[in-house]
Amino acid sequence: MDNRLKQIYDNFDRLKIGLDEEFKFNCTMCGKCCINREDILLNPKDMFNLAKELNMEAKQVLEAYCETYIGSDSRFPIVRLKPKGSIKRCPLLKDRKCSVHKAKPTVCAMFPIGRCVASERKQGVKKSDARFPIGEIQYIFTDPQCGDSSKTHTVREWLREFNLELEDEFFIEWNRILVRYSMILQKAEKHFNPETMNIIWSSVLVFCYLNYNTAEDFMNQFAENIKKLNVGMDKIDQRYKK
Repeated sequence: MDNRLKQIYDNFDRLKIGLDEEFKFNCTMCGKCCINREDILLNPKDMFNLAKELNMEAKQVLEAYCETYIGSDSRFPIVRLKPKGSIKRCPLLKDRKCSVHKAKPTVCAMFPIGRCVASERKQGVKKSDARFPIGEIQYIFTDPQCGDSSKTHTVREWLREFNLELEDEFFIEWNRILVRYSMILQKAEKHFNPETMNIIWSSVLVFCYLNYNTAEDFMNQFAENIKKLNVGMDKIDQRYKK
């Protein structure tokens, strides 16, 4: 877990905010939230939306604007926007404005609101003790350190303004997949050589993030991609059950 995520987890109760709770924030278009950023992570739906907006294939978006790495804890392929220059600015920032405003990554659209969801509970942890209830989306508000506090919003209003779903089927399913696949990939790494792991990681990257036609429905393609991936992942999981 990186320092930023650890800080959020350790202070979750203080940062947590309800859907109808108010927060103060007004974006002054200063562009500060788009520099000194190495943590703009993309999910498959973000990649799909960017590819559609830019009239590119997801693979082209990956090559032009992103970089990938294997999560140090999750061992899952992570895609992030590749920061540029000494100020580490977002590669999609043009003249201090987002060049893909209508299709900006979810984490950017929600800023300064964040969200999380638990997909599985660790063995031995009682339901009443769980920090994050299974399948329930939780929201947090962190100090944006930019803009001003001249406007008041509720989380519900903020999400509606940016056309973000309250009951986000994809977000919940994606988190479940992340948890399950991470467990399998960690298990696989103990038994397979580096060459085989690179093949597995490449397959996960392609089917999760890249294998899409932007002229067709995203969720149908996502479900089909995961169905194909599950064939191999289930075999690994069953073979090394213990």
